[in-house]
This record gives sequence, C-alpha cells and structure tokens, in this order.
Amino acid sequence: MPGLTRSLAEFVHAPGLGALSGRAVEIAQSGFIDTTATLIAGREEPVVGMVTRFVAARGSAASEATLLAGTGRAASADAALINGTAGHALDFDDVAMGGHPSTVLVPTVLAEAEALGLGGAEAVRAYLVGYEVWSELFRREPDAYHLKGWHPTAVLGTVAAAAASAHLRGLPADRVRHALSLAGSFAGGLVANFGTMTKPLHAGRAAAAGIEAAQLAQAGLTAADDALEHHAGYLAALSPKGSVDLDAPVITQNRPLGILDTGLSIKKYPICYATHRVIDAVIDLAQAHDLHPDAVREVRAWIGVAQASMLRNHRPVTGLAAKFSLEFAVASSLAARSVGLAELTDSFVNQPLIQRLMERVRIQAVDGERCPHEPVFALNDRIEIELTDGRVLASGDLRFARGNAMLPLKPADLKAKFLDCTRAARDLDAEAVFERLNRLPELPRVAQLFHG
Repeated sequence: MPGLTRSLAEFVHAPGLGALSGRAVEIAQSGFIDTTATLIAGREEPVVGMVTRFVAARGSAASEATLLAGTGRAASADAALINGTAGHALDFDDVAMGGHPSTVLVPTVLAEAEALGLGGAEAVRAYLVGYEVWSELFRREPDAYHLKGWHPTAVLGTVAAAAASAHLRGLPADRVRHALSLAGSFAGGLVANFGTMTKPLHAGRAAAAGIEAAQLAQAGLTAADDALEHHAGYLAALSPKGSVDLDAPVITQNRPLGILDTGLSIKKYPICYATHRVIDAVIDLAQAHDLHPDAVREVRAWIGVAQASMLRNHRPVTGLAAKFSLEFAVASSLAARSVGLAELTDSFVNQPLIQRLMERVRIQAVDGERCPHEPVFALNDRIEIELTDGRVLASGDLRFARGNAMLPLKPADLKAKFLDCTRAARDLDAEAVFERLNRLPELPRVAQLFHG
C-alpha cells in the first residue's frame, strides 16, 4: 500500500469529487460566507494593520489577489497571510476538527483562485480538497493536540492549505507530494499564544505557508516522499502521546467526505469556542429566572481538560485576553446577557461588576468521555449557579452549543451574522457580496466576488 503522503498527493491531484452539489457544497459555502464576514469585521483590528504594514515594507510589486475585501492587492501568499489573520482576529470564525478550518482554507483558496484567474466552482472544489486532507490528518490522532501545546489551526491547516493550493495549481502528484511534505516542515503554532495577537497570525501564516509550499514544489523544490507518516516526521512529532496512526490506508473512494461527518460549527459569540455551551446555559438561566448579578453567590462549571487548558486567562484585563477566559464568559453572560463584540473590550472587561463576577466562578476540569464530533471537547459541559438565597440553578448536561454542526444556525441567522459583521464596511455592497457567496459555484471568476 502507498504511504500517507503519497496517497494524499494522489487524492489532491485527482480527487474525484464529481459534480459540485449536495450537502458538502452547502457546508463549504457556509464556510466561505462566515469567513468573509469575520474577515471584513476583523480588518480594522491592530494585528491586521501590523501584518499589512509588514507585507508592504517588503516592497513586493505583485498584484495577484484582493486584500481585506477592498481595493488593495498583493501577491497571493501575502493576501492569504493578511486575510487569514483578519478572519481569525476576532475569534468569531467557524470551528471543526479541533481548529478553525475555514479561516485558513478560504483565504488560501480565494487568493490562489483569483491569482490564477479561476472561478467559484474551482474555489469550492479546492476548499473541499483541503478540508478532506485536514480531516484525514485529524482522524489519525486520538489525543488532544492542545494538551501538548499545538494549535491545530496552525499545524493541520498548513498542510491542508498546501493541498488546496496544489490542487488549484494542477500540480502533478509528485509535486503535490513535495508540497505536502514541505508544508509539514512549515507547520507550527503554540497554544501558549492564545489570547494574544499571535493566535490570529497562526491562521494567516498557515494559509501563506501552504501557498508557498505549493509554489516552491511547483518550482522544483523537493522534500521527503514520506514526511507526513515517517517515524521522525510530521504526525509523529505533533502527537501528544505518540498514539497517532501512521499506517492506516487512505480511503478516498466510495466513502462520504469528511465535511459531511464533522461539518462546520458557526460561532454565535466572538470568543473561544470552548466557552460557548456554558455561555448558552448561563444566558438561558439568567433570562428564565430574571437573575440580577448581585444575586449570584457562585457559578460552578464542569468542562473538559483540553477546554480548560485553552481557557488559560482567569483574571483578564483586556478584551483580547478575555476571549480565552471562562470566568469572563460567565461574568458577561450574567451582567449583559450577551458576549459580543461590544463586551469584548478593555473597558467592559475592567468594569468593577465584571471583575467581581469573575471571582465567583469555579472551574472543574473533567477528564472523561469526549465528544465524538469534536474530540477536543468533553461529551457534555454543565453548570450550577448558586444564589445568595441558597437556591441552586442547574443546567443539566450541555451537549451542543447553538450554531454547532449538530445544531446548525438557520440560513436567516447566518445572513444576519454576515450583515452584522459587514455593517461598518461602507466600501462594500454587503447584500451583493452575500448573494455572490451563495452562488459561488456559478461565479465565473473569483475576482468578481467583492466588486462585481
């Protein structure tokens, strides 16, 4: 049997996806819609300005792809770097397979398809190819990457982006193999940097590095034929406990695409997804019982070990750090009955009431059964709210957050999020962009997406 690297290269070269229709395409299109929304919403974030100036200072004259849905242009890898960073800057982008696939794949695919003069059908197909490679890599590791310190968006996303780019470039299988292996050497990203500007940069760098890997392979740069599965290779190096499956064959024919299994979870809140089930429950209980924050003596939360590891900021004082704080998520849910962009600001985080409420949150990390759809999470979360009058309000088991792939948002809710994220973008006809995204496979050229 051919090894993993060779098998994936053959798939990327000739994926055999058939006609673009059905549920897989619908899910992929939701990824394009949601990432475009979060990219536009994030384009004024400080980290995006810094990365944009960094790219400009390099002085490249290339004008291949659109920057930030505006009129600026850059080389495709640089556009993917900036756009991927913007898409992840607010931590409002979709979730699957322990990471954020669309915030890597959409900027990669849009930049490369535009640079190559391709249309929406090719873009959607390349997204599905990248997602399938990500899924194949993810399913081989039974242990949580986060617990060793790896951010899956960065380490799995880089290889998936290389696959999407190589597919769009039509590379022969041997060149695809080199691109995937090279991307394995480019991959990196640390959980320790969650809650800082570096986390959104992980997504941008994964997209850019994937494109660069494909470009270098196309130019003739070589890499190992077995870098992904070698005992001293990519997957083994990333494996938290050395439990990764390096030997199982890749089955690409006559089986459902991975995206049909894991799907995409669309975020309702611009904060780490590990908090979302708890946020839903706290807001529901606060509304149902008309709770005043001062009536709460203590909130107890039971969440998974990997979730607790990600939520490292227990007393944040900035909006950025608060994105990785369950204490803040609970406090905001109680005080504002919302955890939105308006709450994730330094001034809101530092309100005396919010700081007091954060002190009342107790977290228990539970090393138990994990969710089969999102193994980085516990099967269920749960909370209890103890009131000053002695009553205890319990959530029961919390299985899926609203917007999860197993509890998806309605199309109208996805459009509402898109329009909310793009409200401040006066340079765009947001309704027209939304309609083009909904007809993406019919778009003759990706270059028409933002400005007709």
